[in-house]
Amino acid sequence: MQKKCEYLDMCGFFQNYSGNTEVIQKGWIRLYCESQEKSEKCDRKKIRKATGKPPADNMTPTGEILPEN
Repeated sequence: MQKKCEYLDMCGFFQNYSGNTEVIQKGWIRLYCESQEKSEKCDRKKIRKATGKPPADNMTPTGEILPEN
């Protein structure tokens, strides 16, 4: 079984946007959240590690800001 991002359970982006059509089409969850290795490239994770705080929930793993739900 492949490991997922260690922040997945507390990630506001994952919790709020995992069912969003745009998010699914762009594959952000599959590409970043569901792979421990690939999650190291996630801008959200980089910010959390650098600041100790999570970024805005509407920030994608690539740093793009989505309209608020």
